[in-house]
Amino acid sequence: QEQLVESGGGLVQAGGSLRLSCAASGRTLGCYSMAWFRQVPGKERDFVAAISWRGTNTAYADSVKGRLPISRDRAETTQYLQMNSMQPEDTAVYYCAADQWGRIATTPSLYNFWGQGTQVTVSS
Repeated sequence: QEQLVESGGGLVQAGGSLRLSCAASGRTLGCYSMAWFRQVPGKERDFVAAISWRGTNTAYADSVKGRLPISRDRAETTQYLQMNSMQPEDTAVYYCAADQWGRIATTPSLYNFWGQGTQVTVSS
């Protein structure tokens, strides 16, 4: 059974940086596209960024474009979200997701596998 495990969340001041990691266990996810979503209490899970299985194609939500680059290390089936110039509105639980069909999708329901989430809090 494939599992995704996020790490790197925490508390940071506005303007600071964090790096989230998502490691896959079980069968290799090297051919899967991967993505990050985030969710705040009482709201839907929102798309943040996605990356193709080769790492050549990416997609971003407008609110994070240029600040939160996504990358992956296919050899280690790990993906990363580098969070720069963080703002209080970035506060959320961040979830890692993977799609076995390799799509670059912004809809959560299209992803097959999910991590349990990591809390990111940005203080003003």
